[in-house]
Amino acid sequence: MKILVKMFAPKIFGYAAKKTEEHFKEKFGEFAQQNQRNEERVGDVIIDKNPSKKNTSKNDTSNKVGDYIDFEEID
Repeated sequence: MKILVKMFAPKIFGYAAKKTEEHFKEKFGEFAQQNQRNEERVGDVIIDKNPSKKNTSKNDTSNKVGDYIDFEEID
């Protein structure tokens, strides 16, 4: 019995390791492809030349971009 285990154990463990490696490569490949499609790289600047026409009203307060800051000049 020990002789059979010594003969076949390396082949069985090698087969299991190969299958596990293939499984992880498959899962990681899907993950990497999904991240490349869905995420933008950090630091990328996107310029939208045709902004959405939802808020076209000039007097609409919801179209406010930011707060006005009044700076005082220091002598």
